[in-house]
Amino acid sequence: MNRTLIALLAALESLLAVGIGLGITLIPLSLMWAVQLDSGIGWDVFYRAAADIWLVGHGVDLTVTLDPVLAANVGLAGAEKPFLISIAPLFFSVLTILLGVRLGRKSLESGARFVGPVAAISTFGGLTVLIALSSINANAMPTMWMALSFPTAIFGAGLFIGARGEIGHSGGRAERLQQRVTDWAFGLPLQVRAVLTSSLRGGIASAAIVVGISAVVLSVLLIANFSTILGLYEGLQGGGGGSLILTAAQLMFMPNFVMWVASWFVGTGFALGTGSSVSPVGTELGLVPALPILGAMPTADLAFGFVGLTVPIAAGFFAAFFVRPSLVRGLGGAPPCAG
Repeated sequence: MNRTLIALLAALESLLAVGIGLGITLIPLSLMWAVQLDSGIGWDVFYRAAADIWLVGHGVDLTVTLDPVLAANVGLAGAEKPFLISIAPLFFSVLTILLGVRLGRKSLESGARFVGPVAAISTFGGLTVLIALSSINANAMPTMWMALSFPTAIFGAGLFIGARGEIGHSGGRAERLQQRVTDWAFGLPLQVRAVLTSSLRGGIASAAIVVGISAVVLSVLLIANFSTILGLYEGLQGGGGGSLILTAAQLMFMPNFVMWVASWFVGTGFALGTGSSVSPVGTELGLVPALPILGAMPTADLAFGFVGLTVPIAAGFFAAFFVRPSLVRGLGGAPPCAG
């Protein structure tokens, strides 16, 4: 396959990666615009909203300033002041990384190791610049240096991960570099390699256990508090279309919610606004957004909340139990604590 064709295919893959991420929000918002043509709101408003969501989903801060009329109707003190949206729906970042991994693998399989990735990153970066510039608005202003760098960096990280998995099959300088790193690692003393490898495996395993348990606990909380969540949906009175969009928006934050539960188990907890705290030690909440999924969150101190702190301890114990045999073998058959 010639280099020009490889570059074109990589650019097309990047275009699809951007299109999929942006289209997830742009398509339903465009349907809303089509249904409400008599509202007088132009399609460009919905496009900018989709672009802002896509940028925020890649870690870009967004400064929002409410329209004076809307701020007056809200009735909250200080509603007219600009406020910062810095929480990123991790769904978009995870999606971009996965698409980058896929493209990274295909680029190395094509035989041209650098043409594909360079074309892919250049195309993705160019499209990101267009999205960032077209989303500029006085009421919602993304932090430009973040908008111009963060999405491309996330895509590039996925591209590197995918390419890294295929380096051993690609030959050339990439494989030689991997071989040098492998030779250096095997040049370390056996005991050092055993300790480093076991530590890495144990750390990854314990973190995976905590995240997995957090996902299960979140599912249980959603089921147990279904009536509260349903009541919040009914109180919002968003109708069928509004409820559907709200549900989709909450699903995009699902990885964030899992991380919140994990942080609760670890003990640090999480906060929803200034002065609030949700942790095993105690729960202090101020004004909480009326998002239905937040109905699963504890609103008061839990009598046995400290029990949650045993989850990371148990995860570390089980991870250590499973990696101990390989560590013992690496240390020459003697138990790690032997003198």
